[in-house]
Amino acid sequence: MTDEEEATETEEEALQLSAEEMESRLDEASESLEDAETEAALDDVEATVDRVAEAFETADFPEDDEEAGEIESRIDELREGIEEQRGPYAEDVVDDLESFQTQLTETRWTAKGEPAVQDAVADYLDAAGDALDAEFGDAADAEPETLADELDAVADAVEDAGLDADDDADTIAALVEATDELESGLDDAEEWDDLQTNEQLRAEGFYDVLGHYKDYPVEWAALKEHEQQGNVEQVLRALDALDSEFMERHCMEALTRMGDPAAFDEMHARAQKRDKPGIEALGKMGAGAEDAVDTLLDYVDEDSDPQLQKVTFKALGEIGSEEATQPLANKLEMEDDNVRPIAARALGLIGDTRAIEPLADTVENDEERTVRTAAAWALRQIGTREALEAAAEYDDATAYTLQAEGEKAREALDADDDEAAAVEA
Repeated sequence: MTDEEEATETEEEALQLSAEEMESRLDEASESLEDAETEAALDDVEATVDRVAEAFETADFPEDDEEAGEIESRIDELREGIEEQRGPYAEDVVDDLESFQTQLTETRWTAKGEPAVQDAVADYLDAAGDALDAEFGDAADAEPETLADELDAVADAVEDAGLDADDDADTIAALVEATDELESGLDDAEEWDDLQTNEQLRAEGFYDVLGHYKDYPVEWAALKEHEQQGNVEQVLRALDALDSEFMERHCMEALTRMGDPAAFDEMHARAQKRDKPGIEALGKMGAGAEDAVDTLLDYVDEDSDPQLQKVTFKALGEIGSEEATQPLANKLEMEDDNVRPIAARALGLIGDTRAIEPLADTVENDEERTVRTAAAWALRQIGTREALEAAAEYDDATAYTLQAEGEKAREALDADDDEAAAVEA
């Protein structure tokens, strides 16, 4: 009989075990598991359990047979026992270190937590150095990124050592104990998220501006002072931290009044979600919000949301990008006569001479006085001679507001003529 035939016969015999034989082999495996001290011994136990499992799968047990249920349960328990008894392995240490590196760099530690983190890593580097007979860097006063690099160096050293689960069991055990201590140290170190909202704000100096104050809540009083001092970062910090509609509204109003481009990223993110206060705040930043123009242009044709259009048109005008000229000029012919004036005024704020013709047509042909007046105002803002002449034609209009814009345009033209004459003289 060939070796292959003998192996086939052995496999067939394994698949023909009686219930008693399965129980007997599982008893042997259980005893061997208790005595197993090496990975090779555990491999032998696992091979025995696998043979019984194969035989169990092919055995013909009656449905709901109690004995079959017991055998299946013992197979599962032995497999769990084998896995629990295996290792630890060097790769487990490396995996833990990778996790700790992520924790170090992605966690925001408090001023109290940072020294605790440094101490925990320093202790680990000493313990790992003793286990591997190596020297690692210094964690004193190091930033989290530097600490993560030091742990990466330990991971490299563990991999390079080629530690065997049996031959180097003591070394691996020492490394595992050290990583457990490091895990506890990092978990105990104070993180930013551990603090209450008011504690976070206090730690960031949000309340430092308060002296004698009358407003309540105190966060509102501090917010007013930060607005007065131009502390955009503190206003943004309050906006992010304070879960209150009242404070959110006042934070947004403060940022809008401040008009500081330092708040651009937060306001742009809100604008991308069609947030009207965010769009309004972008407008007050003027040219500092030019990177938001593409986002705002997407809302120009949202005729189903006139309030969104109004705040968008105004913001585009205040930002002043000529990229918005044609899209806004197109809206001079939209149906909503409450939105058309805003489009006209926005064109005036931009000041692009390409808008003169559509604005002049609007003053001449639009049926709504408010729209005609807004277009005339826009022509005055553009301020070229062509634009002023187009508006000045209505200095005797019957509608008072339009007449007033025409008269102002005529006065501007006369002033230009007088200045030119004085120069010639």
